[in-house]
Amino acid sequence: MSGDDPDRGFRPPKAYQNERFLNSPGARGLRILSEYLEPAARFRAFDVADTVVFFGSARILPRDEAERRLEAARKHGGDIARAEMALEMSRYYEEARQLAFRLTEWSKGLEDRHKRFIVCSGGGPGIMEAANRGASEARGINVGLGISLPHEQHANPYITRELSFEFHYFFMRKLWFVYLAKALIVFPGGFGSLDELFETLTLSQTGKIKKRMPIVLYGGTFWREALNLDALVKYGTIEPEDLELMHVVDTVDEAFAYVTGELSRYLEGPKGPTL
Repeated sequence: MSGDDPDRGFRPPKAYQNERFLNSPGARGLRILSEYLEPAARFRAFDVADTVVFFGSARILPRDEAERRLEAARKHGGDIARAEMALEMSRYYEEARQLAFRLTEWSKGLEDRHKRFIVCSGGGPGIMEAANRGASEARGINVGLGISLPHEQHANPYITRELSFEFHYFFMRKLWFVYLAKALIVFPGGFGSLDELFETLTLSQTGKIKKRMPIVLYGGTFWREALNLDALVKYGTIEPEDLELMHVVDTVDEAFAYVTGELSRYLEGPKGPTL
């Protein structure tokens, strides 16, 4: 080989540094595994033992923003009915924020060597932001399990930076929602919230989730109109006792009392899996 050979000194990339390979179909298994191992390492580092998960619509606005949009609609001939509904629905943002604040304060007062019952959301706007915001205002660490989507906003600014995640695979994101969760609170939402709710219900109904995990539907009026689960009982596609997997509440006080009561009983019983 001549001294001016252009290949002299060439060093091929190591496999684990080869981005072309890592982003190829052949490395899909590695990408899936990394979305398990990397979050697990971060949760260990922050001693997060378990979470309280908030689901709900990304479209629900804070009250001040909803009021601003309604005023703009009235001034400039916008869709007033839609803006009025957005203002009505903004109560759920404020109540999710209050509930996350109270649960965080309660969890910080527990005598336990682990950080217990950390507020966790999907990391985006709306109800997700409200949950992270309330926990942050209570000076608690909190988790955001985001997902990369073509037209989605970035992670909301209230998530603890070191516990902000962005997943590629929906199923790996769902694994982390359920694996650490000791309670699930579902505020009004759309397809995504319903998907997450029904997958959790299915896992509970079939015994794949063996731990005690209360599932709370927040906002009875919304849920009774959006879901006619009594029809499933009527037509025999679920059993009447399956409806007992969910608990419907209408106020922050109701939700706080029920969730903390269930979590207190969990602490008194045998502990579930840890990381």
